[in-house]
Amino acid sequence: MTERPWTIRELRSALAAGSLEPLELARQALARSNQGPNRNTYLWQDATWTQAEAVRAAAMPRSEGGPFGDGRNSLWGIPVAVKDCFDLAGAPTTCGTRFYRDLHGAARQDSWLVERLRALGAVIVGKTHLHPLAYGITGENPEFGDCIQPGTRDALTGGSSSGAVASVREGSAVAAIGTDTGGSVRVPASLGGLAGYRASLGRGDWRGGTHLAASFDTIGWIFRDLEDAPLLAAPFAPNGTVPKQRFRRFACVAESFLHDCEPEIAANFRATCRHLQDLGLEAHTIEPGWWAEAVEIFAPLQASEAAQLHAGNFEHIERPIRERLQWGASLSVEEIATLRRRHSEFRARMDDLFATYELVMLPCAPYAKLVAGSSQVRSVEVIRKHLLRYTAPFSLAGVPTVVIPCSPGGVQVAAARESDEALLDLAAKFGACRRGQQGL
Repeated sequence: MTERPWTIRELRSALAAGSLEPLELARQALARSNQGPNRNTYLWQDATWTQAEAVRAAAMPRSEGGPFGDGRNSLWGIPVAVKDCFDLAGAPTTCGTRFYRDLHGAARQDSWLVERLRALGAVIVGKTHLHPLAYGITGENPEFGDCIQPGTRDALTGGSSSGAVASVREGSAVAAIGTDTGGSVRVPASLGGLAGYRASLGRGDWRGGTHLAASFDTIGWIFRDLEDAPLLAAPFAPNGTVPKQRFRRFACVAESFLHDCEPEIAANFRATCRHLQDLGLEAHTIEPGWWAEAVEIFAPLQASEAAQLHAGNFEHIERPIRERLQWGASLSVEEIATLRRRHSEFRARMDDLFATYELVMLPCAPYAKLVAGSSQVRSVEVIRKHLLRYTAPFSLAGVPTVVIPCSPGGVQVAAARESDEALLDLAAKFGACRRGQQGL
């Protein structure tokens, strides 16, 4: 574990000044890898390759300007981790299963995402653990072992971006790529006490990446410091300058929505709402009773799309996921058409909500910790349903979301689609404000 948390701003300033070299930083990151109890943060890692990448980044030409004065991207020389559902040339892509690792073998070329990160000068430390097929929200994996948070004995990371949160917690990555279909960035960030960013639906390119359900799949980051948030937009931002709005108001869900939250989670949510007011935003309260249908729209559509992607391979997948895939395959054309219509209507209502309030907030998850093996006491599907109640509304809306870590738990703040840059700026301001209040 790193003694002092890394931030992008601190490390990039040192890299730009020449007091730190990418190779030295890469070696430190590699030395901190796989520190969880099960030593499985990474499903693929090659120290020689990563060090060669650091040397390659160091050779990228220096100029003037840019956020750190050296003409290079904010991620230049920074150790990052990539979820193992994106291809990296020469490495297998497991999608969390031995079956797909063996079926496809080593990737022949980089995915768009890996190609983009390398072009920006980021140094990839490895490919991280995930819940099988990215189709789960706990981080449990029967083939590669459950992902336990570094520094704990029994706390699951959450999923499906399980290795992403583990890599940042242990200090082997400064920021880690995750994906978020139904909460797979938001939940692990919250459980790990970290910040998160889920991009607007449609940002980035999934070439060389394995979808779970394309109607909902988004790319995102897990990282440590909210003030770094604006530096993470570039890899999958659209070309050209994106106009940034100034947020003036926000809506928090009413107390009635929090009925199943642990007391500390609810208390931290209320405190976060007050902190946003400290930034000068006008607070409102909403009671979105109509969100009750979110999970019953989201879950079958997700299952149907996942079933199409994995058709013919169900028998190679663990039972709880296999049963979801079988359910998705059983849905009729008429049922799917009805669900698509309901999704469209739900999304339109969410658009109206953001038009009225600009920002919407709720906890990422109702509890602060998932204990390894707890699914043997509480059904996996019951846990999943509890968590999806908090994440599915934003998944159906396809909106960008940031996770504000609260220790314990986290709060998700969402804005209208393509408001990513403005939302990341707000997250940074929130982080700076909170740091000032804590006297840091």
